[in-house]
Amino acid sequence: MSALLNLGNLGDLAVLIFLQLVLGFDNLLYISIESKRAPAAKQAAVRRIGIIVAGALRVILLFVMVKAVTALEAPFFGIHWTGVLEGEFNFAALVFLLGGGFIMYTAVREIMHMLAIDDLEHEKAGGAKSAGKVVALIVLMNLIFSFDSILSAMAITMVFAVLTVAILVSVVLMLVAADHVAGFLQKHRKYEVLGLFILLIVGVVLLGEGGHVAHLKLFGYQVEAMSKTTFYFAIAVLFIVDILQSGYQKKLAAEREANIDQATA
Repeated sequence: MSALLNLGNLGDLAVLIFLQLVLGFDNLLYISIESKRAPAAKQAAVRRIGIIVAGALRVILLFVMVKAVTALEAPFFGIHWTGVLEGEFNFAALVFLLGGGFIMYTAVREIMHMLAIDDLEHEKAGGAKSAGKVVALIVLMNLIFSFDSILSAMAITMVFAVLTVAILVSVVLMLVAADHVAGFLQKHRKYEVLGLFILLIVGVVLLGEGGHVAHLKLFGYQVEAMSKTTFYFAIAVLFIVDILQSGYQKKLAAEREANIDQATA
């Protein structure tokens, strides 16, 4: 145990905890949005159970990946449709591609649902799911998000104890933050739309990562992974546009109110 408490491992642990926090943002956002589909009285419990179960499974996934990292890199199958579709698909590529596609489907579905429903009470009643289904979805997507963070973590260290502590710390922090994020989105519904568009971008990032791992070519063009810098820049642009739009709407509302006052004076 004393060997684990050297400066090198402690430094790796600090970096990994920070990495888990950064990469866990989109995961926490998904949990907060998806948990709203459960009955209102069970939403907080759904978030906690989903995070705890997913955290335990994440440690198991980490153990499997540390022991079988070479086997996971071997392609399961390849497609060689020259000029149309080419690639070698291993476990990581399939997880990223399927997970990215599912996240994009979820985001588009929720956006279309919000546009189609005029009555919020009807929306809440009509879109409800059982608590068990929501927990299962949270656990599944948590594992998909975790796959990215675990691969990134394994690039920093292969010490299982250090990786496990970083994961457990991230799970505790998610438990603390989940209710606050969900409460904020409930009070400020407009940010739910922003969150869904961020998830849409996350789906694109995962698809790009899956294509990169599979060395995928579509119609002769190589699919490249989106860099983390580009990802966070896109999120920053979304926030800036939202802030500017909110300010502009307030200005227009003030001008309309002033014109009404002048007309009635």
